[in-house]
Amino acid sequence: MCTSTDRIFIRKFVMSFKPFDLSGKVVLVTGGNSGIGLGMAEGVASAGANVCIWGTNIEKNKSAEGHLSQYGTNVKAFACDVSDEQAVISAFKETLNVFGKVDACFANAGAGGGAPFHEFPTDIWRRVMGINLDGTFFTFREAAKHMIDRGEGGRLIGTSSTSAIHGAARNEAYAATKGAMLAMVRGLSVELARYGITANSIIPGWIETAMTAPRVGDEKFEDRVMKRVPVRRWGKPEDFAGLAVYLTSDASTYQTGEEFVVDGGYTRF
Repeated sequence: MCTSTDRIFIRKFVMSFKPFDLSGKVVLVTGGNSGIGLGMAEGVASAGANVCIWGTNIEKNKSAEGHLSQYGTNVKAFACDVSDEQAVISAFKETLNVFGKVDACFANAGAGGGAPFHEFPTDIWRRVMGINLDGTFFTFREAAKHMIDRGEGGRLIGTSSTSAIHGAARNEAYAATKGAMLAMVRGLSVELARYGITANSIIPGWIETAMTAPRVGDEKFEDRVMKRVPVRRWGKPEDFAGLAVYLTSDASTYQTGEEFVVDGGYTRF
């Protein structure tokens, strides 16, 4: 039976509990100047977070910075090639110089590159590995060091792909990096839990981004693929905004080692 004292406590708790209010938090998003990264950055900015984005395209960085500033939080973009270890170390130091901390880090920067496997160029293989896998390692390593030293927990979120789940013909380099990311994040979720740091992965399906632009509007491709998407549409960057807020927020404190599939049901059909 609920007493009057209990009701007062519950009322006060409900009024004060705002799990999706990200005011005061600092979020780093690599590859945050366009596509899924920008969608996630916009989500957390709209929820009150200060946002730092890393990208290699200076013009896109400026554009994203201007777009995100509409939410009234502190936004800064840095040029950073995540496949370069020293560039990541320097960019993370710059990020801390501006924001003072990083509460959540989204390792989202990525690159594709496909070819028949028996003809796959080694330079493309290494480029994809460098950005997608080494870049995630370098970024998460710096973030984890900072979060452990700071002693207030944190969030690590990696952007994988459904290519890590199904057979991605002619795209084995990309698929290999995304599968490896899932394994890395699972390990981090166990290793870093003692520090109050959670680690989760997001697995996007067919999303309208610069990487998939050649496929969008291709009638032959869409006739084959969209029939397998129960929602019957391409995903959009804004479809990741709410999930980014949740994974950054205090509401996800007890959720770690998870893989969040955002594909309109593609992998379930």
